[in-house]
Amino acid sequence: MLTTIFGSILAIIGLGGQEMLWVLLFALIPVSWFACSMIALINALRSDFRGSSDKLIWVLVILFVPYFGPILYFTIGRQQRVI
Repeated sequence: MLTTIFGSILAIIGLGGQEMLWVLLFALIPVSWFACSMIALINALRSDFRGSSDKLIWVLVILFVPYFGPILYFTIGRQQRVI
């Protein structure tokens, strides 16, 4: 039932399988990177770090280094937190 309705909607819009794949790809990647960035930012803001300026540095890295900032924070920055 759901696949029939979904197929009808795609037929009305004029999207086939490959076009729908591209739409999902271009919608999913930015949304997932935005979510990853927000999770890293919230995590960095709520954490205590060893150095007094480490929090500010990590927030700036997350915000101003697109795509690699959150990855760097999750791989390096989380290890610098005070537990």
